[in-house]
Amino acid sequence: MTSTLQQPIDSGYGASTTASEILRSTNLSGVTAIVTGGYSGIGLETVRALAYAGAAVIVPARDIARAGAALAGINNVSIERMDLMNPDSMDNFAARFLASARPLHMLINSAGIMAAPLVHDARGYESHFSTNHLGHFQLTARLWPALRQAGGARVISVSSWGHRQSPVVFGDPNFKHRSYDRMSAYGQSKTANILFALALDKRGKDEGVRAFSVHPGSIAGTGLEEHFSVEELQAAGVVDGEGKPILDPSRNLKTPEQGAATSVWCAVSPQLDGMGGVYCENCDIAPLVENAEAVNRNEAARRMGSMAQGVMPHAVDPEAADQLWILSEQLTNVNFLTGGEQE
Repeated sequence: MTSTLQQPIDSGYGASTTASEILRSTNLSGVTAIVTGGYSGIGLETVRALAYAGAAVIVPARDIARAGAALAGINNVSIERMDLMNPDSMDNFAARFLASARPLHMLINSAGIMAAPLVHDARGYESHFSTNHLGHFQLTARLWPALRQAGGARVISVSSWGHRQSPVVFGDPNFKHRSYDRMSAYGQSKTANILFALALDKRGKDEGVRAFSVHPGSIAGTGLEEHFSVEELQAAGVVDGEGKPILDPSRNLKTPEQGAATSVWCAVSPQLDGMGGVYCENCDIAPLVENAEAVNRNEAARRMGSMAQGVMPHAVDPEAADQLWILSEQLTNVNFLTGGEQE
């Protein structure tokens, strides 16, 4: 069974829309936002747009000096130490925020890694699954009281077209018993981002917390592509012969400002009031890919996913979302809705 919620709403925006255009004439004074990955790429542009609109933005950072340099000159921004692969670090960050007694209106989970070599964290979890999904799952769980307190919060999971590369392999999510493929690892984590938003929205909507997942587009030059060679990026059609990013929003090849637009739209737009649990791209709800089998058969199209649109059925399957929720609570030892440890 797959979700039937994936129906575009003709938002009036598009692939070339920027985050600042989404927020034009929007006053976010009194709004508190946390943006992971907020000091590079689309995360940085998300922070910039929200802060300029008046929101108080907190950026968790593993590298405080790098974050400070990237965010210099942007008002309304504070930096706090946190590492998504360190459970104690996340718990400490969340505890500090909760101690401030502030509501959390927006949590934008934008940090991530892509196509990295096989690495397992201290708990034995594969690095893409650990950083891109489990870290954000645990962080969101720890911040749950502040999200509920907001009386209308939104949680944004930044996913990717890369979810086409793999479903969540529940029998071996950490590549302990199967051959490692870096794009499959990335794809699994991006599918997990989408399923997490679906599951979180189901559990949070009665508490006033809605969740969305997004594909920002393919944005070269942000650092996310550090594990690719120039030749690989050229073959994928995202950089030209000189290694410079190709910009063509019609093919989802965007600037960071354009890439941040869908996250910001999902975080603030009244067009999404009363909605949630959906995967969005180009500042609209994405359609469901109808012929998923054909996409899977066509390896060239699958690998050139930046040009493709829509969400795969395996990423919006409510049963898979519930299964991932249970697995994530087990792996993080977190009882999400109570904030406590698993029994």
